[in-house]
Amino acid sequence: MSEDELPGGNTSGAVRITGVVHKPASPWTPAVHALLRHLARAGFEGAPQALGFDEQGREKLTYLPGDVIGGRVPWPGWVFADSTLVQVGEWLRRLHDLTADFRPPGAEIWFAGASMRPGLVIGHQDAAPYNAVMDGDRLAGFFDWDTAGPSTREVDLAFAALSWVPLYAAGASRQLGFPDDRFRRLHLFLDSYGYQGDRAAFGTVVVGRARRQAAMIRDMAATGDPAGTALLPVAANLEQSATETEALPADFWRLP
Repeated sequence: MSEDELPGGNTSGAVRITGVVHKPASPWTPAVHALLRHLARAGFEGAPQALGFDEQGREKLTYLPGDVIGGRVPWPGWVFADSTLVQVGEWLRRLHDLTADFRPPGAEIWFAGASMRPGLVIGHQDAAPYNAVMDGDRLAGFFDWDTAGPSTREVDLAFAALSWVPLYAAGASRQLGFPDDRFRRLHLFLDSYGYQGDRAAFGTVVVGRARRQAAMIRDMAATGDPAGTALLPVAANLEQSATETEALPADFWRLP
């Protein structure tokens, strides 16, 4: 059977074989599969379904058909559309609501090493445009659930805000094609989620999340991990993004 390499994401290894995605398994794959089955039982359609493992030990997932960014720069127009931004906020809210009571069976191993406890949800943790699938004007969902795991709602929202508003460094935002409209897009995104928290405090979560993500990538690269090495430019962007976001005026975080 032929294997078609799949575009999208920041790491490689996923292929499609007769309509099924096969990708290398990791220690956290069983927990992720339990999560995906939980979402499927709840009728959540914005994620692939877990299909077990193939004869090579690779995980198998259903394929989400639609348009993905792949290697395109600037990014396609659907990334910048208000309708997409609203759908991302709504998608995250449904994901968080459905996982607030999720408890993985058996040993709990997640990419970031956290464990579920009251008050946490399971976040995708990388619900960025490069992991999104669009079916026309409809957000079909997100792939690449490897980094999913327990966190507060704000921590998962923060990474999505970084990449969809975006709160990336100004130079990176221009290169990707984003309009200079961050204030309006931030509050549209948080409104679409139904966020009721302190938005100024949310800004500090964004800064902290960006710096932690950058540090994680640099730690991976320091061990010789190929994915970490490939993501070093992303780490540099996240560090600059944190610096620039921290310097935003207080009015930026206040509701218009």
